[in-house]
Amino acid sequence: MGSRKKQMADAIKEDKKQVAFAKLNNCPTSPRKMRLVADLVRGEKVEKALNILKFSSKEASNRLEKLLLSAIANWQAKNEDASIEDAELIVKEIRVDGGSMLKRLRPAPQGRAHRIRKRSNHVTIVVGANNNIQA
Repeated sequence: MGSRKKQMADAIKEDKKQVAFAKLNNCPTSPRKMRLVADLVRGEKVEKALNILKFSSKEASNRLEKLLLSAIANWQAKNEDASIEDAELIVKEIRVDGGSMLKRLRPAPQGRAHRIRKRSNHVTIVVGANNNIQA
């Protein structure tokens, strides 16, 4: 491995130490409904994001709150020596992707049938330390 490649690899490794992620797969909520709640906390500080999710009336907010707590725990497991308050953790990235779809048929008048699609989604939260600390 060349010296520049080694330096770049070391820099990437250091950056990965600063972030942690958590995934929620096959959540039985439509992606559209989950994105409404995810947009509320994208880019926010972790404490503020937890408060937003805790007091939101949407059903998807309970699942996102548990997922965010899991991401924080993953970050804490990576960085045992650092404290969460000093790091000023933020929600760096939150992605909601479509998952598998259960397809069902609902009877309709005159011998017809309507298709029912029960959607699910995959959510990924990336939590990291805030690098742009202003003095």
